[in-house]
Formats: sequence, structure tokens, C-alpha cells
Amino acid sequence: MYAAKTPSMKSFKKTLISITTVILFVSILIPGFGVAQVVNSATKKRISIGVGLFTDIWMNTPDGMKTRTINQGVQVFGTYNMPFGKSNFSFAIGLGVNIHNLYWNYRYEGSSDSLQFKPIPANSSYKRSKLTMPYLEIPLEFRFKSKSKFALGVGFKVGYMIYGHSKYVGSDYIFKTSSTIVSSFKDIKNIEKFAYGPTLRLGYKWFHVNGYYSLSSIFVKGKGPDIYPISVGFVLMPF
Repeated sequence: MYAAKTPSMKSFKKTLISITTVILFVSILIPGFGVAQVVNSATKKRISIGVGLFTDIWMNTPDGMKTRTINQGVQVFGTYNMPFGKSNFSFAIGLGVNIHNLYWNYRYEGSSDSLQFKPIPANSSYKRSKLTMPYLEIPLEFRFKSKSKFALGVGFKVGYMIYGHSKYVGSDYIFKTSSTIVSSFKDIKNIEKFAYGPTLRLGYKWFHVNGYYSLSSIFVKGKGPDIYPISVGFVLMPF
């Protein structure tokens, strides 16, 4: 068995953890440090924190490409809400981290041609092959919240990919050895850096279901399959 891993993986994980920690806990910790003079109670009530899980449904996949039924992902975000007067409507803007995973029957081979991902031979056995795409996102949302705590949100978000990477665990069919290999790669050049699309959220109190429809393809045009995700999941918003 061998592993091809990049030395910058640790720094990426530290950066991602730092961003996530800030989004999750800054607003929660503010009251505990006695800084009410800077952030008043009205401002605190306008801050929302959300944590959620989702699955990606991959659309427009070409013939022969197979994706897993569940492509689990995770999201965390914080938003600042601006109400429209004394109505039940508001507008929110924020910052978040969203991690998409594509489990499929393709593998990154690092070739110099336009398509760096190629199909895994049908007679090869493998445990997992995935493409992970974490995005730093700016969500925008128009919100409605009734007195009975029913909530509806319609919005749009734009994301910038922080560190796209792939991982393969399976047989070494390239060099045709009997070994099981674990390979991981970064700096995949044919993936789009930006992702964007509309969002929809429906919930009651702190539990919400949400969806996202990507208007952008995962790969640069002409350098990969023209696939894009529809994300469906749930979000917990206790704050």
C-alpha cells in the first residue's frame, strides 16, 4: 500500500477549522465577555447561526458515469438579519463554509490533457473515489418569519472554492499490482473556482429543510463533464 498525500493538507484543515469556528461561536461568545456596550441586545437578536447536512444530486452526468446515491456534505453559516420595519419580513447577508462531495466511478490521474479525471475500469475493485469541494460562501436571503415561528427563506449564494482535492482508495489498476492504494491530490486545475445559484429554506422554530440549485458547472467548460449539483438537506438554526 502507498499513499500520495500533499504536505499542505494540514494547513488547509487548520484554515477550514478556524473559519468554521469563527462563524459558529463568535456571536455566541460575545454576550459572555461583557461587551454589551459594543454589541447591544437588538444587534445580537439579528445574528443567526446555522449548521446543516445535505446530499448532492448530480445532474447531467454523461453515459457511463455513476455517482453514489448519497453524496453527503456539511454546511455552517452565520448571517446578519435586517428587518423591514416592524413586519415579518427581513433581508439577511452572511458568511459560510459549504463542503460538497462527489462520490463516483472516476479517478484523478493527473494527466496533462484537458480531462484530468478518467473512468475507473469496470473490472477494477475500489472502496472509494471522491472529489471534495469546500467553498467559502456569501449567502443572501429574503426571509419571512411568522409569530408562530414558521419560517421561509428565498435567496442566492456565491461561493469560492478554498481547496478542491480528490481521494481514491482501491486497486492499483494503473501499474497492475496486487496492492491496495490510497492516493490524494490537490491543485486540480480543471475545476471552476466559483459556484453560485438560488436557495430555498422552509422551517419551523430551529429545524429547517433547505435546497440549493447550482447554476454553475463543476468543471471548466470543455475540460470535464458538464455536471452540477442540486443539494437537499436540513439545517439547525438554534440562534
